[in-house]
Amino acid sequence: MLLGLTGGIGAGKSTALAAFDRLGVPTLSSDAVVHRLYREPDVRAAVVERFGPGVLGPDGEVARAAVAARVFSDDIARRWLEQLLHPRVGAELERWRREHEAADPGALLVHEVPLLYEAGVADRYDGVVLITAPDELRRARTPQRFDERAAKQLPEAGKVARADHVYVNDGTPAELERWVAELVARLRAA
Repeated sequence: MLLGLTGGIGAGKSTALAAFDRLGVPTLSSDAVVHRLYREPDVRAAVVERFGPGVLGPDGEVARAAVAARVFSDDIARRWLEQLLHPRVGAELERWRREHEAADPGALLVHEVPLLYEAGVADRYDGVVLITAPDELRRARTPQRFDERAAKQLPEAGKVARADHVYVNDGTPAELERWVAELVARLRAA
């Protein structure tokens, strides 16, 4: 079973993904995949060609913050970057999924996808787990980036209506961890 894990900025996706991992569930982070992709010569060259050498850090690698500053205020640039990265992330997901399913055909797998609904990829998954939180709490967790990024995402209510499993992350990390453990136990028992 492949679950898509999603949620808005500051909701707690990374904390939930780490909880799944601690429970022995194979996990894949789209953010980690994108980090690797930016180090690939063809991706790096395409990004520099599109945005200029100013998106490179002192180490010569793509600086994600510099790219984000360009694409979050420019829909055309954002769509270009999505067209470059999303197919590659999808290919990595399929490779990872095949590898794990070959080793354990009944495995529970979790792929963290921040923009799962926005990217239109919900149908790739056997179920969707949404981690959400009230806007004021999400804003407090990510004050510098919240308004700009949240404006590019679907409203939380729309995500809640579409998700199969929803956790409102307005408590402690331990409470989120318990919820993830209960979800894993239910899914493995099904």
